[in-house]
Amino acid sequence: MPGVEVTGPAVQEAGARELSILYGPAGPARSQAAPQPEYFADLNLDQFVAAVTRGREEYDLAPFFYQHLTDQPAISYRQEVFRDLASPAVLGAVSAFAEQMRDMRARLGQAAKLRLPHQAEIWFVEAVEVYCGAVASLARDLGQADVGSRALEDFRAHLVRYIEQEAFTELVFGAQRVHRALSEVRYSVLIKGGGRVTVSRYEGEPDYSAQVLASFERFKQGAVKDYRARFPDPPDMNHVEANVLAQVVRLYPEVFAGLDEFCRSHRDFVDPTLGRFDREIQFYLGYLQFVAPMRAVGLPFCQPKVSGSKEVLAEETFDVVLARKLVAERSKVVCNDFHLRGAERVLVVSGPNQGGKTTFARTFGQLHHLACIGCPVPGTKAQLHLFDQLYTHFEREEDVANMAGKLEDDLMRARRVLSAATAESVIVLNEIFSSTTLADSLFLGTKVMDRLVELDVLAVLVTFVVELASFGPSTVSMVSTVVPEQPAERTYKVVRQRADGLAYALAIAEKYGVTYKALKRRVSG
Repeated sequence: MPGVEVTGPAVQEAGARELSILYGPAGPARSQAAPQPEYFADLNLDQFVAAVTRGREEYDLAPFFYQHLTDQPAISYRQEVFRDLASPAVLGAVSAFAEQMRDMRARLGQAAKLRLPHQAEIWFVEAVEVYCGAVASLARDLGQADVGSRALEDFRAHLVRYIEQEAFTELVFGAQRVHRALSEVRYSVLIKGGGRVTVSRYEGEPDYSAQVLASFERFKQGAVKDYRARFPDPPDMNHVEANVLAQVVRLYPEVFAGLDEFCRSHRDFVDPTLGRFDREIQFYLGYLQFVAPMRAVGLPFCQPKVSGSKEVLAEETFDVVLARKLVAERSKVVCNDFHLRGAERVLVVSGPNQGGKTTFARTFGQLHHLACIGCPVPGTKAQLHLFDQLYTHFEREEDVANMAGKLEDDLMRARRVLSAATAESVIVLNEIFSSTTLADSLFLGTKVMDRLVELDVLAVLVTFVVELASFGPSTVSMVSTVVPEQPAERTYKVVRQRADGLAYALAIAEKYGVTYKALKRRVSG
């Protein structure tokens, strides 16, 4: 906008140390330009972030979802905000504020596109008025709401102090004075033949349009068609309108001088803390909007207990990305449970193909990431580990451009994971070494299990080598089940039981067409 520069909330300097509802009073201690973690694609968390941030691109929210927290108080800080937002009054207040701030930015954006300085300044004043109204409404609504989180209590206190400051009062009344002065501007336009337009002060001339309407009103009978022409009203002015405005400015110099002065004096009118709040609250609102369709059909979400303990559990949990898709398709979502107690560390998942093993593994990883960014997780109850790093190794299609074979690639990737992991890491390994023989897979899988046990790390291992399910006391066998009467039909339930390989054997027989029914058809044919 000519002569007016504004710093909007979406472009606040990343290093500003203002009150944060994501990181506490000191603001983020780390850079917000966090890259997407390597494990995101394997766990479909890249799809999760894309869905949560869709329509919110202006806020640059992805780094908030990429960066997991590493201490329990920081996680609790966010969990408290989610609890407050469970209140319709609190959620309604912050949602209304966010929408008004969007309106403000839209007006500022339009002002920046206009070529006429005074027209741009009028849009600027309207943006200020929207902002002042948003702040006043939020202060009133939050003041009446019951909040218990440290984040919103501190923010509410800041809001009260802010609206009581002389600077905000001057912003409110200054915008009102300018608006009132502009609304009192009256002028007449005289159009003569030859395209001559004369602009003068309005001196009480009669309104002939009103007289014409009054004269014809008595001929109106019932509802009639409106034949009035409607002219387009683009935001920018054409050359005739621009010349009329220039003449009006000359007629009322003191009014437009006040407009100029107001815009110069309030270039950076958005309070930095409110600007940060406007951005950071979208982290919470985006997640709540993402899970809303699942909650609407009765799928449970809970606040997990997150600690350094390796005794982890989840009840009635599910893959949030898959569940959202299934809910949209009106399909059933299957929930699962798991727990690790005492010396138990590794869930070894076996069973038939397409039985939900990979989904279960993704769920385990998703739960830990979501819990460690402070979000509610799917399930009726959850206790999860505060990890330092999360590592995944999922089966990939062989890359013809890669001179190394698939087995060699699997070995190199597995080595990187097992070398980098610590006792506080979480590891999810899915169908590795599937390109080699059963004997070699058992040998390599045993080496991997040795390393996992040595690390004392929490892990999920999806494998077709059922012998690994009984590796030792740190291992728990989980099996994806089938319908007993119809072994080819999957239940997608993954349960804690001994792996016998029977269901998997049937799946292999089906794959190669050597089941009883298939062989009978061949013989009879």
